[in-house]
Amino acid sequence: MPFIRYIMLWGLVFFCTVTTALAQGLMIRNYNVKDGLANATVYAAVQDKDGFIWFATPTGVSKFDGKRFRNYAKKDGLTDNDVFKLAADTKGRVWFFTLNGKPSFYDKSVIHSEANDSSLIFNSRSHYMQYAFEGKAGYIWFLNTNNRIVQYTGKKTIYDKLGASGTDLFFLIRNDSIFHPLEASFHVDGLRDPNNPSQKIFPVCPYPLGDPELLTRINDNAVVIVRNALYSYTAKDAICFLNGAEWGIHDDISHICIDNDNLWVGTQRALYYLKGFFKGERKVIKLLDNHYITSLLKDRDGNIWITTFGDGVYNIPYKNFYFSYLDNTNGLYSHSIFSICKDKKSEMLLIGQNAGILNTIDRNNNIKQFTLDTTTGHNSVLTILPSNDNSVLIGTDNGLYRFNTTTQKSLLLKAVKMLKDVDISPAGKIRIAAKNQVIALDDYTIGDLDMLVTSVACINDSAYYVGTNTGLYYCTDGQKQLKPAGADTLRKLSIKDLKWVDGYLWIGTSDQGIYVMHNDSIVKHLSSANNLASDICQQLYYDGRGRLYVATNRGVSVIDVIAQSITRNITSNDGLMSDDIRGVFNDDGILYIATSNGLCYFNGDHIPVDTIPPVIYLSNIRYGDSTFLPGHDFVHLYKRKASFEAEFGTIVFDLPELVQYQYNFSGDTTNGWITTMSNIIPFPDLQPGSYKLMVRARKYKSEWSAALSMDVNILPRWYQEWWARGILLLAGVLLILVVLRYIVRRIKQAEKRKTEYNRRIAELEAKALTNQMNPHFIFNSLNSVQHLILEKEEKQALNFLADFATLMRQMLNNSRKSYISLEEEIAFLTRYLELEKIRFAHSFTYHFIMEDALKDYTIYIPPMIIQPIVENAIKHGLAPKNISGYMEIRLEMVDDLLYCSVDDDGIGWDKSNSIKNSRLIKHESTALSVIKERLQIIKSFNGSVGKLEIIDKFKSGFGNKEGTLVEILIPIVKML
Repeated sequence: MPFIRYIMLWGLVFFCTVTTALAQGLMIRNYNVKDGLANATVYAAVQDKDGFIWFATPTGVSKFDGKRFRNYAKKDGLTDNDVFKLAADTKGRVWFFTLNGKPSFYDKSVIHSEANDSSLIFNSRSHYMQYAFEGKAGYIWFLNTNNRIVQYTGKKTIYDKLGASGTDLFFLIRNDSIFHPLEASFHVDGLRDPNNPSQKIFPVCPYPLGDPELLTRINDNAVVIVRNALYSYTAKDAICFLNGAEWGIHDDISHICIDNDNLWVGTQRALYYLKGFFKGERKVIKLLDNHYITSLLKDRDGNIWITTFGDGVYNIPYKNFYFSYLDNTNGLYSHSIFSICKDKKSEMLLIGQNAGILNTIDRNNNIKQFTLDTTTGHNSVLTILPSNDNSVLIGTDNGLYRFNTTTQKSLLLKAVKMLKDVDISPAGKIRIAAKNQVIALDDYTIGDLDMLVTSVACINDSAYYVGTNTGLYYCTDGQKQLKPAGADTLRKLSIKDLKWVDGYLWIGTSDQGIYVMHNDSIVKHLSSANNLASDICQQLYYDGRGRLYVATNRGVSVIDVIAQSITRNITSNDGLMSDDIRGVFNDDGILYIATSNGLCYFNGDHIPVDTIPPVIYLSNIRYGDSTFLPGHDFVHLYKRKASFEAEFGTIVFDLPELVQYQYNFSGDTTNGWITTMSNIIPFPDLQPGSYKLMVRARKYKSEWSAALSMDVNILPRWYQEWWARGILLLAGVLLILVVLRYIVRRIKQAEKRKTEYNRRIAELEAKALTNQMNPHFIFNSLNSVQHLILEKEEKQALNFLADFATLMRQMLNNSRKSYISLEEEIAFLTRYLELEKIRFAHSFTYHFIMEDALKDYTIYIPPMIIQPIVENAIKHGLAPKNISGYMEIRLEMVDDLLYCSVDDDGIGWDKSNSIKNSRLIKHESTALSVIKERLQIIKSFNGSVGKLEIIDKFKSGFGNKEGTLVEILIPIVKML
């Protein structure tokens, strides 16, 4: 809010130090350069259609909304900085008058001139515009300094043919049916119009000033100013309705303003307020003495604007006309008021001030000043109470006085140090609260109390309540002793004032608001939570008509004592001089309020309340680093991390600092409103989309205004479009799939390498196990050779060795392979069996049975996996048998596995094991354990599950057959 200076102005100055004529004071605001005004010299003021006030200055124009000035100069589009006059038409345009004669105007946030608007191109021929009129067709007519009429049609600016000859100002105002003036008054040197010789001039008004017809005529026709006289001008006659000399106005009139029944007159030396002029009243108040008044304006709310030459702009809010003010500038001793009272009989107003001063104002508005308390230090006049006829009781810091309103003499009744309060019983008994004592005047004193006594309230002639800084007490004249009263709550309070009203005690505290007590019980507590102006109560006043006034440090609260509720608060926002209230008095509806800044009085039931919502407008839009002119919608391409800001304002000339805003970005008119005191609404990093911004405002005690809405559309960049996002999403998914595929591929390759590595290890282990079996077979074969030699069978031994060498070569070849063909395995087994037959003297026979299906494929099996089983069958099954044995080797396909069974009719598995166990030196055969281990290793790298099972036929249900059946499932590789 711009800094505003308040000035108290008055009508007449003091003519002596004791007596002066009372005049109504007016609180006037001053706006100057430091508040944002373009220049301290202001030529003219006008209000546009939207409600803004415009000011013309030598350095540009200022647009004012009540809170801030927006200044425009040549750099903003003006044709010249020196603007001496303004005019506002019905289309909302504000026209600027400059000395270069070039027309220009402001419309829809843009200054239009010949630089940007071809319709304003015009050759002024070194003459400038003086007056502006508006025609019925919306044309604007100007009269320039060459008495030529210039017409603006909206498409071009031209010299009108009417202005060729015989035209002047009188021609335009005489033809008011065609030309409607855009200003309030016109200056002329004389009234004689050579082109209208039949016009009559009345230097004396034929109408009485109170005649409504005169006011109607003045409002409907042009007003011309001739030096210090005012005329109502028509083509028929010119009537003088103000002769300045008769009203004490001797200077030339510079401007006028008609305000209902009042008339404002500005001159080069002062401002004159003729209150009730059109009611026939003769009240002249001289304001702004030694100020050059350049123009006057009454805005649509009733506020008065006064422009000056060198002193800025003055403003008188409309509501201030409902109030009257008194302080040290217009009759009082000082601006600090402590008490107020009015004597009903003499109608004398008594005002208590500091320094022991009592000011009185009689029924003729004469002010007098009396000094009561002459002691040093604190000696303020604290309380004034009506006593008996023609007298009042006055309490000061140092004593109690009686003041006679007829003789205007004072009498000291009792000197009392630190007097705080005085009350009078119905029969006139006086009780005094002072420091640490209670005094019943002319009766007794209760002194030396260990508490600070602050207030007293009489119940009747013999009983009263006493308020202290430590609670509430009760006393009677009979007991003459203070006793705690009320509930425990009241015994802990710091009490400021008491008031007994119809059986109820109202208790004002220093920090807890108001308590109401009835029959020693608290029945009500009112505080700031209940809308009390403040919890700090400074005085209670009862007007005898059901209303209790509470003076606080934040205004006055009015309480209905019947309903015990707060009806309203009155503060400086309503027009008081200060919120620091010391006292209140009501006299037949006129409310007097004593403040630390003067006395304010007004009709308490007719306080103006402006409930009309304010006008809200869009100032500008900022997006990123750019600022845009306001509009109904805003469309812009998305900027990354750019803040969207909407700046709003309201046109409020009274209490603009109390304006509240609400905004809503959801488009919901019932919910989602956010309240703020800031007029800038930021939305950081606004994402692409369509939004509806709504803003509304309210001022002091008004409702919310209608919402101002704006559509905001942030367009997405190409990469924010759905198709671009779809492509990016698809590309991202494909990239992820490629990465995942690469990762899976790497994992599979790693697993493959690991599997290959493990398979290779398994093969090596299998080969190691195969090689582990070779020594076992070689050892058994060499034993057979040894046996043949010992048996002198040298030829057989040689044949055996030859076959053994062939077998060994075949075995060594097979041991280097992971797989060998089934045919190779059978050939190997056959050669091996033949050798074993030789070794065991042909004590057994054998037979191979191979399934026909095996002949269709080439079958590969691990080497040396059947041979150990055959070897065990011969050695442990057939060899111990006393008769010739038989072995059958069967080969079949079972589920992609080679089924091999070695069936012998030897002594059997269990009997063979029992024979081995009975030997002193046990021989542990490793063949079967090695086969099982090889099958397990083959499974680890091949995945095929092998199987080895040994069956004792006699024990396993093969009838009486003896022998052993060994079944093995061997993983194979099958090829066509």
